[in-house]
Amino acid sequence: MASNAVSLDRAWALRAVRVLQAPRAVFAALRDDSDEAAQARQEPVLALAWLAGIAGVLASPVARTLLDDPARDGLVVAVWAFIGGGIYAAFVLWLGGALLHGAARALGGRASYRQARHVLAFASAPLALSLLIVWPIGIAAFGSDLFRSGGSDGGTGGELVICAAIAFAAWSLVLLGLGIRTLLGWTWVRSVAVLLAAAVPIAALAALQSL
Repeated sequence: MASNAVSLDRAWALRAVRVLQAPRAVFAALRDDSDEAAQARQEPVLALAWLAGIAGVLASPVARTLLDDPARDGLVVAVWAFIGGGIYAAFVLWLGGALLHGAARALGGRASYRQARHVLAFASAPLALSLLIVWPIGIAAFGSDLFRSGGSDGGTGGELVICAAIAFAAWSLVLLGLGIRTLLGWTWVRSVAVLLAAAVPIAALAALQSL
């Protein structure tokens, strides 16, 4: 029994990476909503959501001005991003999952609220990946100016960093649509309808990070 649990944990840890290459297989595996399977994917769900949350808050307008105060330094930015990213991830995961679940149920879907949260988390893998690619490159190129008004990132280079972050977010959105379609066995039309039904409140959630 213990070896089976370890094997299941390992399988879901690998799927957190494989979702970037073979998303259909990963989302199809989410159809297993047993307590054992859900427990095995808790850590990957938490890791993906938290990393994506950190990437999300780093892309916010607030992050662009964090070092305008001379009393703050890079450590403050790191702590703010870690804590703020965790809070933002929890907010989007639980409430965003509820919105997706409600929209899917309204259109006849039978997936659970837990599955809605988990498909949202695995769809956020590109955002999590952006934290490991976009931001290290941006910091290497512009240093602390990324978090300061009027720094060296004020031109095209800085805009490219934000555009790259947006591209990864768009990738996550496509994965979310694919995840809904695969999990529920629906057509693209019904899957996109779920996204549209939840789009306005989810957009409002995302906008909160800029406050």
